[in-house]
Amino acid sequence: MKPIGVCIVGCGRISDLHVEGYRGRTDAGIVAVCDSTQAVAAAKATAWNVDKVYTDFNDVLADPAVDLVELLVPHHLHADMTIAACRARKHVSVQKPMALSAAQADAMIAAARTAGVVLRVYENFVFYPPVVEAKRLIGAGEIGEPRMVRIHYNSGARDRAWDVPLSSWVWRFDEEKCGGGPIVFDHGYHLFSLARYFLGPVVKVCAWIDHSSAAPDVKVDGPATVMLKFDGPQRYGVIDFAHTPLMRIETPYYADDNRVEIIGDRGILMINRCTAATVNLPPLLVFKDGRTRVIEVARVDWRDSFVDCTRHLLDVLRMGGNACLDGAAGKAVLQTALAVQRSALEGREIALKEME
Repeated sequence: MKPIGVCIVGCGRISDLHVEGYRGRTDAGIVAVCDSTQAVAAAKATAWNVDKVYTDFNDVLADPAVDLVELLVPHHLHADMTIAACRARKHVSVQKPMALSAAQADAMIAAARTAGVVLRVYENFVFYPPVVEAKRLIGAGEIGEPRMVRIHYNSGARDRAWDVPLSSWVWRFDEEKCGGGPIVFDHGYHLFSLARYFLGPVVKVCAWIDHSSAAPDVKVDGPATVMLKFDGPQRYGVIDFAHTPLMRIETPYYADDNRVEIIGDRGILMINRCTAATVNLPPLLVFKDGRTRVIEVARVDWRDSFVDCTRHLLDVLRMGGNACLDGAAGKAVLQTALAVQRSALEGREIALKEME
């Protein structure tokens, strides 16, 4: 089997982490880069030792050396570019959120099925090693039957955090392009994915979303609180979002605080870091039988979640199986995000089946 040829489409800051999973692989490699700005694409091609540089996505689709496209582009482009790639018989890894509507997600899924190619939503949070270990422990019965997941997020600032130019964020404040705000709809997709990963499918939500000023004439969707009801008896979740731009957070990545608790009827699992270390606690703890102990996890850098997410897809392409998140799972998470927005807007509980 020939190595899988990959094109990174969209060469913004996050692309540096997407390439990590291809390093040292003999069964796959980056053969091309594409960005609407020639200089940006050329700079990444040089950094990654890639020969082919494109500015037109159609040229990528016409390249027989490209088997897989990684779409790291603004949200409003996801559906059309995914469908075009599928019709060109390219496998697709598309950034979250999958699309702007359930109808777009359905069209993407149908295009992949018709072409016989793999479609997956790139969701690295569920591949973060402490998260994976927590999931394993739940499956082994460590905390008994899981009843509740609590997830906290707040944004912050730090001098040494990633420098992302404002020009790269402008589209995120245009609702027609981003589909919703950068906190609940965009970053929230990660957290809704985590909630689903731990407690299963969500069936209904109730949400309150406030808005804060991020810059003159620019609002973000936070603070906010989301309540989740999962399929199955006595399974619930709460996710809180806070916009705290004055809070200093130590991190080499995004200045974001992400923490997770999974409460079972016999114990509690606590995941205390991801992109940043905001509390002086180990990455994974368990409370059980009246005491708290550290769960050792060998790899705890956020980049590891990107490496493992990429390697998972390569394994699927070589050996078969279902990608995580495949089209159906990606759509279910999108429906959660859409239901959360509607709940806050209409002031009522929303069932996910309303978001078809």
